[in-house]
Amino acid sequence: MTAATLLMVVDGAGVVLRWSPRAREIWLRSDSEAVGRTALSLVAPDLGTPGEDSGHGRSPGSGPLVIHDVDGSPVDLRIRVVPLSDGAVAWGVFEEGDDATRLDTPTAVFDILHANTHEAFIVVDPALRVLSVNEAACALVGVTAEKALDRPVAEVCRPARPEEFEDVLRRVLTDGTPLSDYPVQLEPVDASSRERFADISAFPLRNARGVVLSLTDVTESVRNNRRAQALGSVRERVGRSLDVVTTCQELVEALVPGFADIAVVEVVDAVVRGEDPPLSPLGRDIPLRRAAFRVDGPSHRAQAHPVGDVRAVPAPTPYSQVLSDLRPRTVTLDENTPWLDTDPERARAIRASGARVLLTAPLALRGAVLGLLSLYRVRPHDSFDENDLAVTGELAAHTALSIDNARRYTREHTIAAALQHHLLPPEPPSQTAMEFAPLHVPADAGAGTWYDAFGLPGARTALVIGEVGGSGIDAATAMGQIRTVIHTLAALDLDPDELLARLNDAVVRLAHEREALPASDPLRGQPLRAGCVYVVHDPLEETCVMASAGHPAPLVAHPGGLVHIPQIPTGPLLGSRDGPPFATASVPVRDGSVLALRTTSFPVPDSPADDRATGPLGVALTRLDRPLADIRDDVLYRLRDTTGHHDVLLLLARTRAFPPDRVATWDLDFVPTAASTARHHAQERLGEWRVDEETAFATELIVSELVTNALRYGEPPIRLRLIKDATLTCEVSDAGGAAPRLRHARTADEGGRGLFICAQMSHNWGIRYSAPGKTIWTEQTLARGPGSGV
Repeated sequence: MTAATLLMVVDGAGVVLRWSPRAREIWLRSDSEAVGRTALSLVAPDLGTPGEDSGHGRSPGSGPLVIHDVDGSPVDLRIRVVPLSDGAVAWGVFEEGDDATRLDTPTAVFDILHANTHEAFIVVDPALRVLSVNEAACALVGVTAEKALDRPVAEVCRPARPEEFEDVLRRVLTDGTPLSDYPVQLEPVDASSRERFADISAFPLRNARGVVLSLTDVTESVRNNRRAQALGSVRERVGRSLDVVTTCQELVEALVPGFADIAVVEVVDAVVRGEDPPLSPLGRDIPLRRAAFRVDGPSHRAQAHPVGDVRAVPAPTPYSQVLSDLRPRTVTLDENTPWLDTDPERARAIRASGARVLLTAPLALRGAVLGLLSLYRVRPHDSFDENDLAVTGELAAHTALSIDNARRYTREHTIAAALQHHLLPPEPPSQTAMEFAPLHVPADAGAGTWYDAFGLPGARTALVIGEVGGSGIDAATAMGQIRTVIHTLAALDLDPDELLARLNDAVVRLAHEREALPASDPLRGQPLRAGCVYVVHDPLEETCVMASAGHPAPLVAHPGGLVHIPQIPTGPLLGSRDGPPFATASVPVRDGSVLALRTTSFPVPDSPADDRATGPLGVALTRLDRPLADIRDDVLYRLRDTTGHHDVLLLLARTRAFPPDRVATWDLDFVPTAASTARHHAQERLGEWRVDEETAFATELIVSELVTNALRYGEPPIRLRLIKDATLTCEVSDAGGAAPRLRHARTADEGGRGLFICAQMSHNWGIRYSAPGKTIWTEQTLARGPGSGV
């Protein structure tokens, strides 16, 4: 038989004077609930007070008294006289220790919990005061069993949010529903400890007499999960952009607030511009640009320098050391940190933010330094460990690769933009019958848009605008090739639809060349597609002939205030092997009309219902009584958002009437003397225009030969036209469709030298076909100087 265990001490009236831990285990009542109350009302309310014979028990001292615990199991009690400290005596209530059937009582439960050395258990009463705690729980919460007993469980466990913790336990008591794996952050035991995390499960005891708490230390699991989430977030979010600064901003947004409280990314300034990164060790005079900053809280105090600030890293500091040896490191921050004096501004921000620990890592790739990542933690007892250091190295490597990809893209875009700038014409000089005002808003991508404006024979002007699919150097190169082909075909004086048809053939051949590239060349898989619209303005006829290859038609604004989109046939994109043929449309234009050619990315909504243009461009074109440059600026100011993946390009062209005194036209009879008559007309008009003798003689000879050819090979009617512009143009038209050709006559031949002579006497010549027939033209350079009249 084992010794009896004292449960309580009561006075003569049965009022509890002392309540033991063993009593708390059996009846789940704390000291505050028991002391001062009658013992039987606590352990067996139906027995009444000592000395009363209620028929349910015995009076004190009459033998064994059997009472039940809260679960209904019998508790064998003995009552003995015990002395008090003041010399008085009282009744002592003891538990007999030889009962082998107590495995079904709360005492057995407590014994099992105490004996469990691996799992932490705490038993609390309805007032949430600790009734029992085992050694594993004491080790977890950092207190001894003596200090934990009869104290509020929130004081023992020290949760970060005690009110929420207690509310959860009260709901378990009230509802009687067990709680599983409730995460709780526990405050550190002392100043040198780290914060801890535990999963708590709570199980109510019968009749809501208390709660058993099971605590599992999940600190490392939480930290590992935080690291995994940070690394996963960086891999998912960082690298989506091909902009260096945006990539850095993605990094800090992925790390704050989950992995760090403050994050700063600084990038070598040359890298932001797309230049090659310097090799390690980084020179002390190489500047870094603060590319991104994020803080979990107010940022004005924690930021040493604004985003965009460029400066070298002071040395010696952890930052300079990382950029030198490319090894990440953690540093504890306090008032005695010696290197803070080297960088006063950063030291001020660190102290103002309350940062306690720094982890800084290089953003490097293959020994080249791209930048620096600095992470800070502010919360007390929250530091970086070796695992954090390893994860930061991984995410820094991923970010460095993303930054380098963005850098390479920036470099390629810079080269492509420079190539496009050199391939595009400068602002085209105004001509006699037309003035120009281009608008170009470059985008982050693109470089495949272009415009052109150049003169054609007969005082006409060619306008073209288009864009090549894709971006970068490949698009700029294709644009340059297409622009060269257009100039070559325009020199043949083709109609717009014929020019686009031959241009499409050239683009198809270029596409075939792409398809023949090696399989390893990424350009092979990129289709070559382009769209453009080609316009020829004839001031003498006051018309614009247009043709489109998958491109929107120009807007036409008339002096009367009408702005509309002419209906022109839209052919297939350039590079298409199938599709309808290209067609033209003739649009009448008067003196002072404005044509607006724009790329498809131009953000102007048009209303196709009545062919009237709306939006910023349409509104700006309603007021034509302004200089063309002012209209262009008005359009730009009305654009709300010009950001996108393609350039925004606009070409404004205002028509002007050609001076009538600089054009002469004669209809010639279809008779053998027509050549002589034509020479006479030309001689008189050239004299009026004060053309120099050498040019006049050559022109008379050209007129004679061309009219003679028209009489010999053409059909009536015959027309002669002279145009004095920057050059002197001679045109002879007839209704015949036969194509003349340049021949090289032998010495003994009497004919066949007409076109050869014309080609030798002029600097350019050609043939233009139309519905009435054909026109053969020549251009001669006019001598400039006194008396030239030019």
